[in-house]
Amino acid sequence: MPDFTIETTYDLPVFRRRTYAADTLEAACRAAIDDDSWDIAEKDFDSSGPVHITGLWDGTHAAYEGPPIQVPQQFDEPIQRRARHFEILLGLLKMLLDDISSARPPSLEWLARSAWAIARGEAILAGEPDPEEPATPPKPSHVLVRLQEAGVRDAIAAVLEIDPSFKALSPEAVTDDEVHAACVSIATTMDFSDVVGNAEFQAALSAIRSAHRRLTFD
Repeated sequence: MPDFTIETTYDLPVFRRRTYAADTLEAACRAAIDDDSWDIAEKDFDSSGPVHITGLWDGTHAAYEGPPIQVPQQFDEPIQRRARHFEILLGLLKMLLDDISSARPPSLEWLARSAWAIARGEAILAGEPDPEEPATPPKPSHVLVRLQEAGVRDAIAAVLEIDPSFKALSPEAVTDDEVHAACVSIATTMDFSDVVGNAEFQAALSAIRSAHRRLTFD
């Protein structure tokens, strides 16, 4: 049975209570952060952090005597794992924002990386290893329609031009907030299930016809 030398650590909060005179709350907080005098420091044993592994070596009493072994992810300090995962989530959010700004559906790469990031986040919360392989991304979906607020603006102008019941209202009187709220309401309450079901059926027929032609003439 092999021997391993393992260094474990827990973080112990050290605190002090000192009064600072300052013009503002922010200035007082900055003075407290910049204060490097800790002569009145106390230790808070009740708030110590979780035990985690900070060093791992092969052999007996082998600490810092040879090359370290990589610590399995689930034994790292939890807050550090979460901090590193934050950078991944931020990158994915930037990718999604770029797609939304360009009126594009999320890419398959984004879906795959997001599925893996979700699995990794769940592993971090459970204290388990990172997933070795990206989780299988969902099957691609296709956007049938997109409700554009600019198009709604055009429709408002057309309706006001022909509907006498709103003759006292100009297109400019309808605010951007009202247009946005109306679009959100329609997008979240209108039932498109029949339209989507019909589109799926038509797509199925098209795929079947394509396969039939391919197998018939091969």
